[in-house]
Amino acid sequence: MKTIEDLLRTHPFSQGLDEEILRLIAGCATNVVFEAGSYLFRAEGSADRFFLVRHGTVALETFVPGQGPLTFLTVKSGEMLGVTWLVPPYRWAYDARAVELTRAIAFDATCLRDKCEADHHVGYELMKRFVPALVERLHMAQIQIADIYGPGGTK
Repeated sequence: MKTIEDLLRTHPFSQGLDEEILRLIAGCATNVVFEAGSYLFRAEGSADRFFLVRHGTVALETFVPGQGPLTFLTVKSGEMLGVTWLVPPYRWAYDARAVELTRAIAFDATCLRDKCEADHHVGYELMKRFVPALVERLHMAQIQIADIYGPGGTK
């Protein structure tokens, strides 16, 4: 049976992460499973966890009045999910729903924040992994907006 440390070693998020830091953050992690259709978290709830998706697909959704839920991003195996745990007041801004059976590593946000505060090198190493993913998601949103509005700038 694989340990959390073993699972972390194989996830792209952890590639190149110092073994000591990997062991340290593994103490904040658990292995979780979500059935298709279940929610990992809901908008306005406490952002008390962060996830590394090991297998499966998660739809990030926002509620649009008169239309219902709108998927604005899909997170797949090998990606991370839920950076809101980093920013006070630590509340989710959207829903995350498993599209299919999804296996993930869930980190306790308070535990991880405490470890980052105690050792800023740990926090820096984690930020080096979060920031590129956030920049990539902003770039994807830019492309999506360009596709919606086209060259004339209006829909």
